[in-house]
Amino acid sequence: MTWVVWRQYRLPGAIALALLAAFAAAELTTGFQMAAAWHALLQRCPGTAGAQQQGPDAACSGGGIVGVLGNDLRVLSVLVPALLGILLGAPLVAHELETGTAGFAWTQGITRGRWFLAKAGWLLLAAALAGGAVTALVTFWSGPVNAMRGAQFGGNYFDTQGIVPVGYAVFATAAGIAAGVLLRRTLPAIVVTLGAFIGFRLLFVNVIRAHLMPAVTTVTSMTSTWSPPGIAWSLGATVIGPSGQPFVSDIGFNGYPLTAACARLIPGGLASQAGPVPPSVVNAALSCMQRAGFRQAVTYQPGWRYWPFQGIETVIYLLFAAALVAVAWYVIRRRDA
Repeated sequence: MTWVVWRQYRLPGAIALALLAAFAAAELTTGFQMAAAWHALLQRCPGTAGAQQQGPDAACSGGGIVGVLGNDLRVLSVLVPALLGILLGAPLVAHELETGTAGFAWTQGITRGRWFLAKAGWLLLAAALAGGAVTALVTFWSGPVNAMRGAQFGGNYFDTQGIVPVGYAVFATAAGIAAGVLLRRTLPAIVVTLGAFIGFRLLFVNVIRAHLMPAVTTVTSMTSTWSPPGIAWSLGATVIGPSGQPFVSDIGFNGYPLTAACARLIPGGLASQAGPVPPSVVNAALSCMQRAGFRQAVTYQPGWRYWPFQGIETVIYLLFAAALVAVAWYVIRRRDA
């Protein structure tokens, strides 16, 4: 079966390798150029944090070192798992069933289970290797960007670096395989695969990921400018009342809810503060809230959890992929051709 799989997929494999080589050439070339520019920036501006540098030293902003081509390819790399799912996974069984070649293969002395596991196993391995190669290149390219922006938990950063793209690639391919087995038609399987992959990814990013580990909450004064250190993922800030419960008010000012008494300290009322708010007005309102016993609570995921989050999310996607492959294997063995 290994030889048969090689014969079937050698042309798509060659095309994939050619595309990967072009992607690698672009990311490595622009990545080395950006790394050199970043090290030169550090020598010109020692002790600065790249894009975090403010004030008159505009030359230390680091904004001009990010290559457009490399950054566009980094963003587009998030589509690689979906492409693997619809181009490799969905047609794996569905196309064989449509053309009748699966029935022919099952009469040649090979069991359905062995036939399926051989084909699915090699393609899942290829998907994992492709996802790993792409994320390794993107992670290398993103080194200076990570150092400048500290945004590794951001959607377009977390989802394209580290090890999670490997999990995405295997999951998308497994979803395509399962859809092809259940629907027995290539085009519907492609549509279902794409929809299922996008839907699950959106659910994970917007709902599940923030709760993979219990968040940390730090309580500070109303006048504090404290923010989570390093590459921490800030999940939001709330105002805590004197009783320790979250405070909600119909009166809002500069992003903070206010009591009616503190709102009266704002010259001219809230309606007049549509433009830039003077610092003295902000301090007056927040100091009033502070004296009344109010505090602010900042909830976040610490930066050191980046790799634990990567590992947990990857394992979850791999487990779902294993479950989908198991379902497809069971259906193949039980259903008529």
